[in-house]
Amino acid sequence: MALAKQDITAMAKMDEVMAAPSNRLKTDGTVDKRDQPWVEKYRPQKLDDVAAHKEIIDTIKRLTHENRLPHLLLYGPPGTGKTSTILAVARQMYGNSLANMTLELNASDERGIGVVRQEIQDFASTRTIFSNKFKLIILDECDAMTNDAQFALRRVMEKYTRNARFCLICNYVSKIIPALQSRCTKFRFAPLNASFVRERLQQVADLEGMKLGPGGLDSVVELGAGDMRRSLNILQSCHMAFDTVDQHAVYTCTGNPLPSDIRDVLTWLLNDRVADVYEKVIKLQVDKGVALVDIVRELHPWVMRTSMPVRAKVTLVERLADVEHRLAFSTSEKLQLGSLVAAFVKAREVIAAAAQ
Repeated sequence: MALAKQDITAMAKMDEVMAAPSNRLKTDGTVDKRDQPWVEKYRPQKLDDVAAHKEIIDTIKRLTHENRLPHLLLYGPPGTGKTSTILAVARQMYGNSLANMTLELNASDERGIGVVRQEIQDFASTRTIFSNKFKLIILDECDAMTNDAQFALRRVMEKYTRNARFCLICNYVSKIIPALQSRCTKFRFAPLNASFVRERLQQVADLEGMKLGPGGLDSVVELGAGDMRRSLNILQSCHMAFDTVDQHAVYTCTGNPLPSDIRDVLTWLLNDRVADVYEKVIKLQVDKGVALVDIVRELHPWVMRTSMPVRAKVTLVERLADVEHRLAFSTSEKLQLGSLVAAFVKAREVIAAAAQ
């Protein structure tokens, strides 16, 4: 029985009509982009827009162009471009059929064996009408999947390789079972270079019409620590809270102690009497709303840069690590502050002995 031309056209568009909406794979045209989080607003849309990790991007671009994309395992710290890269690949490969050809799941929420056996297997086992392309299944934060789910996923990957490709994204590759790792081509996304982060943040600031003050951008880059997501969130928060984004605004907005405050604390710890140091640090915490764990964490790079005998420096770093570890278990901050002061008193004795 012959099919009318309009019927064939309707069938060809059936995939798009029945496509389920996805948070990042399908855009709602009614949403004003001005109200979007900057992390999503400025997410790269094409592989050419992903400027960092050039070697990885070039390799994936070549595999995509030659239609030889293997199963992928993208791992590394948060905010380094793993998810943005694979979403850009999906947009480049599928165009308007993106939502129908791609399944994106956050494995930290849907991590049980039931999801693998039902939702993932059902999607991977079907082929689309009028298309010979393979489907793409993106499992974000898959290091949170249970071992049973990972073993079940291994079998699904083997069985439906003709129909689908899998992209596993995680922070800790050691939590992925070896059987899955061996079936994927692995790419490690290192923390982003500070110069790249600064350049990208400057572009965003210019587009948003931000007024930047002294040290503002450098502070965001430092606190972001190579995490673009965190850096953009800090920048947006500061822009909403302050007219001018300078160093003081950034540290106030994030609740981190100012570098000048840490320098003062280090000076007190190395020179003042024990009782005076204790009172001054307590007053700083009350006046500035700074947690002791943040002071301890920020003291570490200052100690490493300070000129002192190696023995004193090693002892101090060990004591700082102990205090930070104990603070993580809800111990008394005042008691741990006393331990911190005592560690520096002992370091003073080592420094004085070395000077004689």
